Amino acid sequence: MRPVPLLALVLASSLAACTSGDDGGTTSSSGSATTSSGTGGGGGAPVAGVDTTVVGFDKEPVYFAGEDNKRIVDKAITFPAEGTYESIVLHLALSCPSGGCDPWDRVGSLQIVVAEGAGDAPDTVIELSRFVTPYKVGGAWDLDLTGLRPLLSGDVTLRGFIDTWVGPGSPYGDGWLLSASFEMKGGTPARLPISVQPVWTATYVPYGDPAKPIAGVATPSTLELPAGATSFELRSFVTGHGQGNLENCAEFCSKDHAMTIGGVAHTQTIWRDDCATTGVKGQQGTWKYSRAGWCPGADVRPWTIDVTADLAGKTSAEIAYDVETYDNTCRPDATTCAGCTLGTGCEYDGGSHTEPNFQISAALISYR
Repeated sequence: MRPVPLLALVLASSLAACTSGDDGGTTSSSGSATTSSGTGGGGGAPVAGVDTTVVGFDKEPVYFAGEDNKRIVDKAITFPAEGTYESIVLHLALSCPSGGCDPWDRVGSLQIVVAEGAGDAPDTVIELSRFVTPYKVGGAWDLDLTGLRPLLSGDVTLRGFIDTWVGPGSPYGDGWLLSASFEMKGGTPARLPISVQPVWTATYVPYGDPAKPIAGVATPSTLELPAGATSFELRSFVTGHGQGNLENCAEFCSKDHAMTIGGVAHTQTIWRDDCATTGVKGQQGTWKYSRAGWCPGADVRPWTIDVTADLAGKTSAEIAYDVETYDNTCRPDATTCAGCTLGTGCEYDGGSHTEPNFQISAALISYR
């Protein structure tokens, strides 16, 4: 349980709803990322790339200290523009600054900025990985990103984010040091990715409030499919947050989620009951408790769906998201306040009682 509103400003500007216009969805293929020359997208025979390691962040400070706000850090990096890679492994690590790590579990994310927002519009980003920091100790994870080669090509902006509210001078630690490198092994992968298109930039989806329908935030998207693609995969991240509500949603309640592609619904229960074995050892706090799609001190596992059959013979993909029906009777405007799990009133207090929500993002990967 947290003394600050961990997710009230969820993922800041880089985790606002992805818009094409102002509706939170992405239409057509604008903003998509496709392969560059030499990766197999141009129709020629694939040419194996040269083995290399690309360093993104090397113990980059991530913290919040009032006006000195480094919860979001960007870095321009360069990946090989040519060649195919049989494997791309992200080595992601968190370590503690001299003043100590943030003692709380915080949502974090590593992203590629695929389009800068105009004016007040948010940037369009695609999540490479999502993770939750351990309580007060560091951690490290190795993650397979082979299918995201079209994003990891040429000059890109890599973005790191941790939803921390502490920094230098805080009695609760100095924040985090973020490291990320990409180990790339040249060769031909089992399937050659030719395009990665954003469906939803990471989006805060309120849950259990009839006045805030899910489709009004995670607006259904339509994407044009790239020519020559023979198979497709939907890659998404879904995690639940907020506590003290009816059923202690959405951090501590298990719910069924649906991704509908081309009219076909794919349903999965978003729940992690392996936190005691997968979270970083030596933590403090409640890290062993089961949660909605995540564990403190662990990477968030992407929900990947092979949607090839759903898109067979089509030139576009219609994609929608939904969650099983739930009415949170422990909310400020509830007709009758009831079911508040932690004994609070119905008003959200930023600590023991916070709005139930899911944070989602998704991208469509096309292969040939």
